[in-house]
Amino acid sequence: MTITYDVADAVATITLNRPDSLNSLTREMKLELLAALERAAADADVRAVLLTGAGRAFCAGQDLREHGNALAAGGGLDDTVRRHYNPIVRTLTGMGKPTVAAVNGVAAGAGAGLAFACDLRVAAEEARFVMAFAGVGLGPDTGVSWTLQRLAGPALARELLLLGETVDAARALELRLVNRVVPGAELAAAAGELARRLAAGPTAAYAATKRALDFAATGTLSDALDLEAELQDALAATADHREATRAFLEKRKPTFTGR
Repeated sequence: MTITYDVADAVATITLNRPDSLNSLTREMKLELLAALERAAADADVRAVLLTGAGRAFCAGQDLREHGNALAAGGGLDDTVRRHYNPIVRTLTGMGKPTVAAVNGVAAGAGAGLAFACDLRVAAEEARFVMAFAGVGLGPDTGVSWTLQRLAGPALARELLLLGETVDAARALELRLVNRVVPGAELAAAAGELARRLAAGPTAAYAATKRALDFAATGTLSDALDLEAELQDALAATADHREATRAFLEKRKPTFTGR
């Protein structure tokens, strides 16, 4: 299997599992990744998703050996952006559950795109990001044209994409490409603790927050206010809201169920 899938403590851990190839993405791997994300999105027992890579890399992007063979056979890109990358990013960003990327090493091209599509990113000190698209004569994909400028701003996104220079973990934190940087030996524990914290939280409220942010990013203030009112009305009827209100009045921590 090029993807492994495990569930514990309401967290689905999805691991890119081609360590000998720096977890570069083959057609098989993209199909398995999409299936794993769809499985996590549909499973009511999963309340957060953790995405990481096996070995010393997070993901080196498209497998260029497979791509080179396709070019030699006259296949070109084989429509992989529409057939594979776009559905993966739409599923990753569209699920109501919070998502965390544990970036354990290089995240290049589409690999960086996968990390940027997650809600939060925890990086190991040895992690690095490379906008490798122009270096192989291509433009951005995997949602990077949308996510990168929202994380780093349009001017810096343009610089990173045009120059393709490597960004180490410390610089990535400074640019807000990642939320936290930890020693490599502590990455699994730190990212796992964050994912478990989210999984134990008010899942419906998280889903509404993600929806409101995505809508407001491209909408007007008036429309954003209308959606906030709609979402708050729906959340006020949830068991989590009632539990949190009781817990506040009783001066205790709430226990959320995601309902």
